[in-house]
Amino acid sequence: QVQLVESGGGLVQAGGSLRLSCAASGSIFSINAMGWYRQAPGKERELVATITSGGSTNYADSVKGRFTISRDNAKNTMYLQMNSLKPEDTAVYYCNANGRALFSGSTSLWWGQGTQVTVSS
Repeated sequence: QVQLVESGGGLVQAGGSLRLSCAASGSIFSINAMGWYRQAPGKERELVATITSGGSTNYADSVKGRFTISRDNAKNTMYLQMNSLKPEDTAVYYCNANGRALFSGSTSLWWGQGTQVTVSS
C-alpha cells in the first residue's frame, strides 16, 4: 500500500503565499512523475503542475510565474510554492504520483485526499 498525504492548505488573502507538501509513504519501490491538480466547486479537476523524477517541470498557463513545483526524492516528498495567490486559485488541491510498489510488476497512479486552499479577495 502506498499513501499520499497533502498538507499546507488554508485560508489566505489575495496576494499572499502558501506552500503545499505531498508526502508519499508505504511500500514504495520507485516514484516517477508527480503532479499537483486542483478542483474548484462545480468545475472539473485540472492540472496545475507536474515534475519528473529528474526535475523537469510543466505548468498550467494560469499559474506560470506564480507557482513553483519541486520535490525531494530522498524524502519522497513534493512541494508546491504558491505566490501572488488570486481568488480564482481557490480549490481543493490534490497530488498524485506515478510509480511502482514493492513486489509489483506494474506501475500505478496514486492520489492524495486533497487539501483546501481558499484565497479571499
